[in-house]
Amino acid sequence: MARINENYLKLQAGYLFPEIGRRVRAFCEANPEANVIKMGIGDVTQPLCPAIITAMHAAVDEMAVKSSFRGYGPEQGYDFLREAIAKNDYQDRGIDVSADEIFVSDGSKCDSGNLLDVFGDDNVIAVLDPVYPVYVDTNVMAGHTGDADDQGRYGKLIYMPVTAESNFEPELPTEHVDLIYLCYPNNPTGTVASRAMLEKWVAYAKEHNAIIFYDAAYEAFISEEDVPRSIFEIDGARDVAIELRSFSKTAGFTGTRCAFTVIPKTLKGTCKDGTEQLVHPLWNRRHCTKFNGVSYPIQRGAAAAYSPEGKQQIADLIAFYMNNAKLLREGLTAAGFEIHGGINAPYVWLKTPGSTTSWEFFDELLQKSHIVGTPGSGFGASGEGYFRLSAFSSVENTKEAIERIQKSVSTSV
Repeated sequence: MARINENYLKLQAGYLFPEIGRRVRAFCEANPEANVIKMGIGDVTQPLCPAIITAMHAAVDEMAVKSSFRGYGPEQGYDFLREAIAKNDYQDRGIDVSADEIFVSDGSKCDSGNLLDVFGDDNVIAVLDPVYPVYVDTNVMAGHTGDADDQGRYGKLIYMPVTAESNFEPELPTEHVDLIYLCYPNNPTGTVASRAMLEKWVAYAKEHNAIIFYDAAYEAFISEEDVPRSIFEIDGARDVAIELRSFSKTAGFTGTRCAFTVIPKTLKGTCKDGTEQLVHPLWNRRHCTKFNGVSYPIQRGAAAAYSPEGKQQIADLIAFYMNNAKLLREGLTAAGFEIHGGINAPYVWLKTPGSTTSWEFFDELLQKSHIVGTPGSGFGASGEGYFRLSAFSSVENTKEAIERIQKSVSTSV
């Protein structure tokens, strides 16, 4: 009989967002008249920008003509997109990243898990807590962890708590770590990393010959000038870091799928015999073997995001979502909630009232206000007592949600 990968059996009852979906479906079936406002999953709600749609239409038309038809494209991504990314996201900002260090993919979520293919099973891995669940679950699936304890923390993983008490800044591990997951602007807390903080992490990685997986999927939402947009702004980061970015939230590609990962050509790992090995060629081989590339029309659309029209339209789109975040921050603060995030990220992270647990608050919000959010404990043990609300909604729904919460949910202990 075929053997299964029993590491999957270690996973908790369900991936966070499907579990939320299950509870919401049950509520809607029992309350068909309820007008539920969904502010849980971080999915965009506004249509793709006109410049992007125009570019996609033109690319589809090319596919209908023999002379311009394209079959398999380069697995790493078309040069027109890789060069646009390198110039606009990095070189124009004085950051040393070349086009051939960029690998276009169908999502940074996918890449964050797929990166494990080129790293060994004996690495010590550190994650923030709370944490984007994919970082943890993919390591569980790959057999890099032990079983989960009663708080949902897996053996062999190093958890780094980020809470209001620590100003949402993780402390450097006291032990040796090989692979480090950092996400800034942070999902779920909506907080950011300062330059000084990233300098500490780069120095730690250099000292321990570690590699940082830096998820910058929400970089475009940064509004404060002194907040780093890329880890590669930090001296020495090219020798210790991989950066993941996405068009999903920036340009609304959650349904069309396009992202990219930067693997510096100077980045090295170590073999068991102590010899050093460049990571770039290993990832290139993995990418070419297991991935056939993002479709041509989608890449043309992504490239249009860097056109003058595309840049302006995306800036307007981001401003739209961040206005929602501002409304949430101000409205919930006025209602008496302790609020974090929502300034450089499209998420607000609120403290649940008194001793109310995250899932209790989820149920209360759904039952009383008909609003869906994300329980903080779903992101890790240190997320207990917190709750995430997404700004990816309409202005009307955002204002309605705030009004409902103010009327029906008490912040008193």
